[in-house]
Amino acid sequence: MVIINSGTGPTSDQGPDKDAVEVLSYHIDSDGFTFERAMDIAKIKAKERSDHAMMLSWFNADTGESFPDYECGSGREPFWIRYARGRGANLTVDFNDGRYVFMILKI
Repeated sequence: MVIINSGTGPTSDQGPDKDAVEVLSYHIDSDGFTFERAMDIAKIKAKERSDHAMMLSWFNADTGESFPDYECGSGREPFWIRYARGRGANLTVDFNDGRYVFMILKI
């Protein structure tokens, strides 16, 4: 089952971009749903919205990994969110309430 919500504002406690122009939230109930599949879908959705979309950051809650994978400065939000916001992310694609999150710049 796939449930799609679209709007603005945060979609999980990780805080996927509160100030995003667009937030897409997908709930996918499938044992075989992987991070790689989520990334493929996020790229497709970004391409549908912009011919020149750039993925700025991502988060994988299954592993705790994120990109970029370094810390710089301090703040209450994870660096991957601050990094994307600082570079103008205007599309956040969130799967399963923060399990996989992708922040994208639509140019």
